[in-house]
Amino acid sequence: RYRGSYRIDSARLTEYDYGSNGMYFITICTYKRVCYFGDIIWTEDGTAQLHPSEVGQLAIDCWQAIPTFFPFVELDTFQLMPNHLHGILWICKPGAEQPAWQPNQFGPQRQNLASIIRGYKSGVTVKARSEQINFQWQPRYYDRVIRNQYELHRIRTYIENNPFNWLSDQNNPENLYM
Repeated sequence: RYRGSYRIDSARLTEYDYGSNGMYFITICTYKRVCYFGDIIWTEDGTAQLHPSEVGQLAIDCWQAIPTFFPFVELDTFQLMPNHLHGILWICKPGAEQPAWQPNQFGPQRQNLASIIRGYKSGVTVKARSEQINFQWQPRYYDRVIRNQYELHRIRTYIENNPFNWLSDQNNPENLYM
């Protein structure tokens, strides 16, 4: 009856194996872009940084713990913002010589990007609930396969400058009616 009517198309590359070695740019937002994670503050030297809330600190701690649960993951640049986060994850499985450009296989979803993000989001949510903190994630996340050094440099710069750009960010609730 509802075949395909309510199905949301995947934003993932259909011909790419997200469990293969590579670098991935990740953006995860909070539900309805609520600013759960803290506030951007300006320092005396003119830089901007996030002053994390309690759940913001949980999000930072859980991000830093990803390699504990997924030892084949290395963390790169990361930035928590009031209502979203940006990070670069590097999947580097030893001895994995498989080509990245091959069809995804259906079956158990573990040791791939989706399982890493699912574990991270779940970890933050469980810890927030155990401390009785009101918090929700947006159901999906954004990812991009980083294809070369130029792209890696450009994305790192974007992530590092994100707090400075918060005043003009479209995700800043204070800019909704500007």
